[in-house]
Amino acid sequence: MSKQEMSVNQLVANIEKGYIQKPEMQREYVWRATRVRDLLDSLYRGYPSGTILLWQTDSDAPTSEFAVATEKNSTTRPLLLLDGQQRLTSLSSVIRGEPIFVRERRKLRQIEILFNLEHPDELVTITEIDDAPEASVHSSGDDEIDDDEEETLQERLNQFTFIVSTPQLANAANWVNVSEVFKSHSDAEFLKKAGVNSLDDPLYTKYSDRLKKLRQIREYSYRLDVLESTLSYEEVTEIFIRVNSLGVKLRSSDLALAQITAKWRNSLVLFQDFQSEVHEQRGLYLDLGFFVKSLVISATGQSKFKTLGSLSKERLESGWEIAKKNITFALNFLTSNLKIDSLALLSSPFIVHTIAYWGEQNNGKVSQSESSAMRRWALIANTKSYYSSSAESKLDADLLTLRSSAGAEGLLTRLETQLGRLDVTEAEMVGKTVSSGYFKAMFIAFREDGAKDWYSKLEISVKHRGNEDKLQFHHIYPKAFLRQNYPDLRRNQVNDISNLAFIGGKTNREISAKPPAEYLKKIIDSSDVELLNLQAIPTEGEILDEYSYDDFLLKRRKAIVKRINRLLA
Repeated sequence: MSKQEMSVNQLVANIEKGYIQKPEMQREYVWRATRVRDLLDSLYRGYPSGTILLWQTDSDAPTSEFAVATEKNSTTRPLLLLDGQQRLTSLSSVIRGEPIFVRERRKLRQIEILFNLEHPDELVTITEIDDAPEASVHSSGDDEIDDDEEETLQERLNQFTFIVSTPQLANAANWVNVSEVFKSHSDAEFLKKAGVNSLDDPLYTKYSDRLKKLRQIREYSYRLDVLESTLSYEEVTEIFIRVNSLGVKLRSSDLALAQITAKWRNSLVLFQDFQSEVHEQRGLYLDLGFFVKSLVISATGQSKFKTLGSLSKERLESGWEIAKKNITFALNFLTSNLKIDSLALLSSPFIVHTIAYWGEQNNGKVSQSESSAMRRWALIANTKSYYSSSAESKLDADLLTLRSSAGAEGLLTRLETQLGRLDVTEAEMVGKTVSSGYFKAMFIAFREDGAKDWYSKLEISVKHRGNEDKLQFHHIYPKAFLRQNYPDLRRNQVNDISNLAFIGGKTNREISAKPPAEYLKKIIDSSDVELLNLQAIPTEGEILDEYSYDDFLLKRRKAIVKRINRLLA
């Protein structure tokens, strides 16, 4: 193994020209936005950033595409990138000014990184801020931030050197777009934006020096470890697995994928094609790890990857054909029988694995009672986040139950043993927030009843698009209202799902922080009170009393539990 050094600029250029390529065994680009931000911060400060592992091969090893555009290289044998893909993909995107798409809540989100010309000289560690949170069924657009809170938030953001862009920050004088800085050789436009118009301005030297230091990230030198060409693909795969197992930088499914591609060359493109098909046809983005686990389950009858070493290429190929059929059946059952048409409504993809294996065991032919039992099992498992702990052990036990011919009824019996009871109680709902399965069940139940937006009258759906109609959750007692009238409430009390309803973005913004006594009375007086009933919102006198929040939560929680239990029955 030889050791070399190469600057970020050279590495980025070699990726763009196709001289460095990504081997098939490598996972996808999976970094979150904050990882990109923190990488730039580390390089800006000259902190260590690890090594890069490459393989100089003479063989025609299968490759896959980077998440950034590259040219075709047909003149020289490429170096294959074994460790450092996430870092170099991020740097290639930022320096070349290509869009950066990061993974957020099982979706791709395009981001830009901003640099703070007024950052503190000393390093400030801040970990609690979630940059540019994604809006979805899990986000709220109500309750405008009051002036004090906005000022406090701005002060905290200004402690960062780099941050993921938001429209407000992008327009701020002291924040500049990192990619634009790398593309420009002049500081003029950035200094002008910051209000520096003269060489005599005391900020001129400070900001110019900081922009120069930012551009010097391109000269940061990485150490390269290059494996010799005499190593076989199988041996390099084993090195890749061992290197990435240390420090748990890769998930087990990523390592399993490396093992599979070592035995079954060019299989990655088959998995990616089916992944794209599911995404394009159904709007469901499931990561490659899901499909790898499906393959393992179909080939071995259990979910753990430790058996991969004993599987032949032929067994993997036949297992994949079965897996595709099983996944198709399971997703059809999920969307048609459970009415779960978005991964935002699913507490764990392991539920899909169980349904898929159930379909395989029944060869796609089930009785009405068996189908009803599976629907009930899946909804309860989803509501109570059954697979949130000891997931693989529970999944394997469930697969064994299905192999024993106990069927979905057997799964229900086992579920009751695990959970203690299958219905939902008011006690277990207390303090539950949007991340819980109960929140998903509440939405599914309300949608089944035909709940609608209070103003547009559109039925609630996670499929709505556009700023006006895209689904949001709304605090019935707005957060600003609660801060003013109930200053001692804890955050989980404010965000308790019994205080949340589902409406469109425009309606949410129009209500904003209005007291419930004001905006709910208008809905009641307009004869649309049934729309409140469809979301289990009590409309008696206490709802209009600004000092009855606890009573409201108790009453609505009771109504929600009743509705969810009807769904799960």
